[in-house]
Amino acid sequence: MQTPSLELKGSSFTLSVLHINQVDLEKVTIELDSKLAIAPQFFIGAPLVVNLGRIKDTEYNLAALKDLLISRQLVVVGITAAINAISAQAKSLGLAIIKSGKQSQTQPLLPKTTKIVKQNVRSGQQIYAKDGDLVIVGTVGNGAEVIADGSIHIYGNLRGKAMAGASGDKHAVIIARALEAELVSIAGQYWLAENIQLNSTTKGGCVRLEGESLTIEALPL
Repeated sequence: MQTPSLELKGSSFTLSVLHINQVDLEKVTIELDSKLAIAPQFFIGAPLVVNLGRIKDTEYNLAALKDLLISRQLVVVGITAAINAISAQAKSLGLAIIKSGKQSQTQPLLPKTTKIVKQNVRSGQQIYAKDGDLVIVGTVGNGAEVIADGSIHIYGNLRGKAMAGASGDKHAVIIARALEAELVSIAGQYWLAENIQLNSTTKGGCVRLEGESLTIEALPL
């Protein structure tokens, strides 16, 4: 039998959701650039669904937002939770309309794998554990980035950047024997070094996400 030229099959993909909370595009641009500056290589080419649930302006300029995101090398797949007027714009722009009801009820997929790295991660290096946890047996140096869709465990000093729950898992954690990070992030919520210092009283720690805010717990060591 001849193989068909195409097949349509059901599947699922993990996509990041960018929440736009106000209509002022200039302010959105400033905050977006700030976030992208944290880990530019991680975000370049990233497919996004844009949540517009808080935008109620029927004259909202979706085309301008799309142009902004494209100019930052982000890939806009579609929008979700938008009012009818904005959904109509999305259709004219060729963007998908994605229903968020089932999406919000769906629990994140549990990590399936664990990536173990038995070496120091040096400045300029980036290690990503897709669909799993990341274990670093060594130190993550200044200027280095470690990223995981699950949790990150560092049996050494964390001096660079660590981003857990990169695909949206809010239950992910970051554990480090010495927490001296430039940045920690869980499911998109992040702290810079000054926030970490203000909220940590111990050398090592476990970073968690509680509600919409990060917390740091001391390690029982």
